[in-house]
Amino acid sequence: MEIGIDSFASVSTDIKNDSSQRNRNGIHHLLEKIVHADKCGLGIFGIGEHHRKEFLDSAPIVILAAAAAQTKNIRLTSAVTVLSAADPVRVFQNFATLDLISDGRAEIVAGRGSFTEAFPLFGFDLHDYDELFEEKLNLLLKIRDNEIVSWSGKFRPALKQQAIYPRPLQNPLPIWVGVGGTPSSFVRAGTLGLPLMVAVIGGETHRFRPLIDLYKKAGIAAGHAPEKLKIGLHSLGYVGNSREEAINDYFPGYAETFTRIGRERGWPPVTRPHFDAQTGDTGALIVGGPKDVAEKIIRHSKALGGISRLTFQMDNAGLSQEKLLNAIELIGKKVIPMVMTSEG
Repeated sequence: MEIGIDSFASVSTDIKNDSSQRNRNGIHHLLEKIVHADKCGLGIFGIGEHHRKEFLDSAPIVILAAAAAQTKNIRLTSAVTVLSAADPVRVFQNFATLDLISDGRAEIVAGRGSFTEAFPLFGFDLHDYDELFEEKLNLLLKIRDNEIVSWSGKFRPALKQQAIYPRPLQNPLPIWVGVGGTPSSFVRAGTLGLPLMVAVIGGETHRFRPLIDLYKKAGIAAGHAPEKLKIGLHSLGYVGNSREEAINDYFPGYAETFTRIGRERGWPPVTRPHFDAQTGDTGALIVGGPKDVAEKIIRHSKALGGISRLTFQMDNAGLSQEKLLNAIELIGKKVIPMVMTSEG
């Protein structure tokens, strides 16, 4: 199992500096975390894509390219590329270039995104949400598999025997599909034979098992080998030196963030009992000391029928850079060995 980090490049909360300086600090802190994750032996680091004031990941490929020049082993991916609002040609070119810079460590997780600001920003109709994604994913896959492409669709000008460069070092360039809880998304990924990255940010993780079974059934029915149908899990989480320390560190910022987002989406405010349920044995949050976290990752994997990747999303709780770097080190030095020993 690969274990790593996903980040949305949260803006620094350093109130001593103006916004431009905070943004600079946020980017430099993010690059420091990626380099540290590489040194600590984590397998993957993903950067999200948002177009909001509180995040710095509107151009994730630039961040990933900067990280590629400073790292040696860690795989670098989007988390996710909002493909519905992007041009698949440029997405492929960007990630093919990243693959060359990184000596074959680039990946794409393509999705529709949980926020919707990219649609009006780039001139797309939110009512075309699913149709846009399906068409653009099919084009992205065609570009990946063919150097010269002829294609026509509804939302982009046609391509006629068009050569698309550069080509990546990896053949094929890995493309995962990022999904939430929509059954048709699981079926589509399975039918295409693409690995699946499941974002579980609340509720009980084992409840996604029927959707994963649906994905595997669709993949096998389409003729794909079972071993090709890989499952990844994206979870909110944090590792402290002990369970008590981790919960005390994480809860205040988590509650503030999700109460604020909840006001936009009609969710109730976060309460401590709700948080405690989420950090319990079956809840989605992976928060605790190294042993607690390793055991929960193993439980989640068994509940979902086996996962090949787990990524933590830790920067939603306003934690200090020092605490985040320590958490990354604990993941690399303690959590990963415990999970690997259990798997072995």
